[in-house]
Amino acid sequence: MDFGYSDKVLELRRRLQSFMDEHVLPNDHLHHEQQAAMTDRWQPVPITEALKPKAREAGLWNLFLPASRHGAGLTNLEYAPLAEIMGRIPWSSEVFNCSAPDTGNMETLERYGTEEQKERWLKPLLAGEIRSCFAMTEPDVASSDATNIQTRIERRGDHYVINGRKWWSSGAGDPRCAVFIVMGKTSPDNPDKYRQQSMILVPRDTPGLTIKRMLPVFGFDDAPHGHAELLFEDVRVPVENILLGEGRGFEIAQGRLGPGRIHHCMRAIGLAERALEMMCRRTLERRPFGKPLAEQGVIIERIAKSRILIDQARLLTLNAAWRMDMVGNKEARTEIAEIKVAAPEMACQVIDWAIQAHGGAGVTEDFALAYMFKIARTLRIVDGPDEVHRFQLGRMELNKYRPPRNGAGGAPA
Repeated sequence: MDFGYSDKVLELRRRLQSFMDEHVLPNDHLHHEQQAAMTDRWQPVPITEALKPKAREAGLWNLFLPASRHGAGLTNLEYAPLAEIMGRIPWSSEVFNCSAPDTGNMETLERYGTEEQKERWLKPLLAGEIRSCFAMTEPDVASSDATNIQTRIERRGDHYVINGRKWWSSGAGDPRCAVFIVMGKTSPDNPDKYRQQSMILVPRDTPGLTIKRMLPVFGFDDAPHGHAELLFEDVRVPVENILLGEGRGFEIAQGRLGPGRIHHCMRAIGLAERALEMMCRRTLERRPFGKPLAEQGVIIERIAKSRILIDQARLLTLNAAWRMDMVGNKEARTEIAEIKVAAPEMACQVIDWAIQAHGGAGVTEDFALAYMFKIARTLRIVDGPDEVHRFQLGRMELNKYRPPRNGAGGAPA
C-alpha cells in the first residue's frame, strides 16, 4: 500500500494548482457576481465558459477518465488528489470538464456504450459541447433502495416506451443538457430483483419528456446546473438506445457510482480544507474581548480537530481508491461505504465550525460557507444515504463472525 504520488501525478497537481491560482481563485467573486446579475440564471456563467479553452489548452481536460484514450489515463488513486484541488471551488470542476453528473455519464458510455452511442453522445460530452443528466431517484418510492424504482421501460417493436416520474435529476436544468441516462424497469416480474432494471438513453427533445420543476437545495437553485423533477409520458426511443442490454441496470449503476463516490469525497475534502483555511484566517483577524479569536481555547481545539478529521478522511479515501484500483469496485465496497459516510460528515463538521467562527457573516452569501455547507450536507444523501452505507458496513462486519451456512464450524473466538 503506497499513497505516494508518482512524478506524473505530482506534475499534474502542480499544473492544476497553478491554473487554479492564476485563473479560478481570482475569479471566484466574479463568478458569483456574474451569476447574480444574469436575467436568466439557467444560462452558462460567462467566466466558466471563458476558462474552458484555457484549461483544455493547458492539458487539464477530462482528467477523471481512467485508462482511457480520451482522458489523462489516471487510476482512481491518481485522480483523487486532483479532485480535491478542484473541490475547493465548487464551480471549478466544470472548467476542466470534470463535473458531475457528466463524469459518471461519460464513464458509463465509455464502459458500456456501443460505438454508435459513443459517437453520438460521448464524443460531444468529452469535447464539452453538451452536458447530460442522470435520472434514477423517484419521488413516489423510497429510492434509497433502488429496487423500488417504478419507472417502466417497455419494448414495443423497434422502440422502448418509458413512463414514470423522476426527481433530483441533476443537470437537467442546463440548456446544454442534451441526453438523459434513465434507469427503469424492463422486467418487473423477474425473480431476481437486481435484474429487473435497465438504463436507457433519452435525448432531451424526445416528445413526452417534461421538466416539471427545478428543486432548490437549502434555498440554492444550483443554476445553471440544477436538479429537476421529470415526467416521462409515453416517451419513445429506439431499441438501440438501451445500455448494455435489458436487466443490466444495477450492474451499470455499480460501475458508475464507485468512482463517483471517490470524486465526491475528495471534493468534500477540498471544501473542508478551504473552510479550515478560512477559519484560521478569520480567527487571527478578529479580536473579541481584547485578543485574537484564535487564542480562545475552543477555537484552537476546533482547528486541531479539523486537521485530524480532514487527514483521516483523506487517508480513508485514498485507501478506498487504491483498493478499487487493485481489486475492483465490488471487492472494495467496504472501503467505498466507509468514505461515503466519513467524508461528508467530516466536511459538515469542519464547515459548521468555520461558520461559527465567522459569526453572522458565516451564514450570509458574502462568504462561501453557507453554500459549502449545503454541498456537504447534501452529500450525506447523494449516492445513498448514510444509513444505507452504515447498514451495509455493519452487516459485512457481522458476517465475519456468523457461522457458515452449512452449519459447520463457528464464529472465531
